[in-house]
Amino acid sequence: MRDIASQYSALKVTNSGANRVFGRYKGKQAMSTSRARFQIGQLVRHKIFDYRGVVFDVDATFQSTDEWYETVALSRPPKDEPWYHVLVHKAEHTTYVAERNLQCDLTGKPIYHPALAQLFDELKEGIYRRSRRVN
Repeated sequence: MRDIASQYSALKVTNSGANRVFGRYKGKQAMSTSRARFQIGQLVRHKIFDYRGVVFDVDATFQSTDEWYETVALSRPPKDEPWYHVLVHKAEHTTYVAERNLQCDLTGKPIYHPALAQLFDELKEGIYRRSRRVN
């Protein structure tokens, strides 16, 4: 199994938002999260699959392939609304989730994920924060 750190080595996050070069999302434009319901660092829960996680990036609209959408997004959520990249609690993988399938996780409990420390510094008032730039 590949080391989780190497999986995220291409991840570039800046203080002004998320700009990423990450596998299939290469060259994607950064977005303003002004119309997104959830922010980077926010704790969320998946409405259908009931897992907890933390948002680490936001896309203004669906940014993956039609093949992925047809195979994975079986509930056919809208492509023209925000989609979120989520670190899944007590797992090594991430998920790509449509806004309509997420809700706030109000537990305030920490998320355990191997990549968490590479992206965030602390959990404060229910939001993961970063005080430093991640390269």
